[in-house]
Amino acid sequence: MKKSHLITKLLSMALFVFAISACSSTTKVESDLGLKGAPDWVNKGTNILNDKDGRLFHGVGSASPMGDMALQKSVADDRARAEVARVLSSYMDVVSSDYMSSAKAGGANTNEEAVTRQIKALTKVNLAGAKVIGSWRDPKTNIIYSIVELDMKHVKSTLAGTQDMNDDLKRYIETSGDNIFDRVAREKK
Repeated sequence: MKKSHLITKLLSMALFVFAISACSSTTKVESDLGLKGAPDWVNKGTNILNDKDGRLFHGVGSASPMGDMALQKSVADDRARAEVARVLSSYMDVVSSDYMSSAKAGGANTNEEAVTRQIKALTKVNLAGAKVIGSWRDPKTNIIYSIVELDMKHVKSTLAGTQDMNDDLKRYIETSGDNIFDRVAREKK
């Protein structure tokens, strides 16, 4: 009984280490994969888009077969969340840079380090609003793809509830955030 328990515990630990290492690896999702029969979002990959559904951050992640379909789906979901985090972080870097330029041009004395900290904190809080909106398994390869979405409306509502943020930065994101989003979305095309 002890040997069986030890083997089970070792297998659990091995799966945990594998899952963590799989999640921490860099996931590069290419655009236009050309997979026949795949949903459009699989072939388009990670994206920032402004369409009839709103201003959206989409992250697409995938996971190869690993013997446990639930674990495989979880890894694909986590990789898609990581893609949303990457895209949101890039967007927030643009916001931060634009804000700093605007503040300096206006003669304001801003602490760049504090702004960067606030932006990073806002990015982390917003990821809680990211949700898995789809999954697809390639019947040929059994690779599972997941798509996670974060709506700009959620980002702004999170911002509105933030108490620890510089009021000028908050106002800047509220008034300029959509325009910056649209500009970044156009540049991504």
